[in-house]
Amino acid sequence: MKIKNVDFLLFLITTTLACSLSNVSPTSSLSTVAVNTSTSIPASETITPVPTLTLTLTALPTDTITPSTPTEPPTSIPIPTVESLKAKVTAERLSCRYGPGPEYLYLFALRQSANIKLIGRVDADNWNWFMVENQVNCWVNAEFLEIDGDPLSLPIVYPDIANLPVSPYYSPSAVLTADRNVSTNEITVSWVEVPVSPGDFEDESMQTYIIEIWRCEGGQLIFDPLATRFPAIKFVDEPGCTQPSHGRVFVQEKHGYAGPAEIPWPEP
Repeated sequence: MKIKNVDFLLFLITTTLACSLSNVSPTSSLSTVAVNTSTSIPASETITPVPTLTLTLTALPTDTITPSTPTEPPTSIPIPTVESLKAKVTAERLSCRYGPGPEYLYLFALRQSANIKLIGRVDADNWNWFMVENQVNCWVNAEFLEIDGDPLSLPIVYPDIANLPVSPYYSPSAVLTADRNVSTNEITVSWVEVPVSPGDFEDESMQTYIIEIWRCEGGQLIFDPLATRFPAIKFVDEPGCTQPSHGRVFVQEKHGYAGPAEIPWPEP
């Protein structure tokens, strides 16, 4: 009888435990490690934000980004060429000569207020003698003219187009020497003497040699007609011109000119 009671007590305990275990959730008895698969940051963590890099572009001034170009020397604007210009004589009597300068042979005189037509000039901007249209063309000094326009717009006619009258009685000379003093830029030219008969002088003041010089002065090639009775002359020719200096010698007598004799130009 006691044994049966014991068995019954064990059965009752076992049944009670089984019922208790059946009421417990199966998951509560598992010891698991939770894995956080969320991409959100937990509120309990403090994150220092990474500063945002802001790139600010400042436009450069246009003059600093324009490609630089080499600076070129200023160039003069060419003057349009005209066929002729009208002019009026302002001097009481104005000499008109065979060549473009005061030492050339005299042709005739123009009276004050005479209306004339200018048709040409020398190939140098410094020279103010211009050619007058006439039965025999001649040259006048623009200082004694009122010119309707810019005389530098006239066509260049000397020395290549307009020519000096040729002497029928004398032969050309020949240049003997042309030397340069490098320290002073002074050039000395000598030539073969050609004696002119006293009867072939235009007047007492006439020079028997005309030396036409295109020489450099201040960076500009200038025309400079020189005159003398001696078979030698000196003048200054500076370096620095883009065009070469040159010159020639004429023998002058009242009927015309013998030559020219070209000057072999000494290098600077």
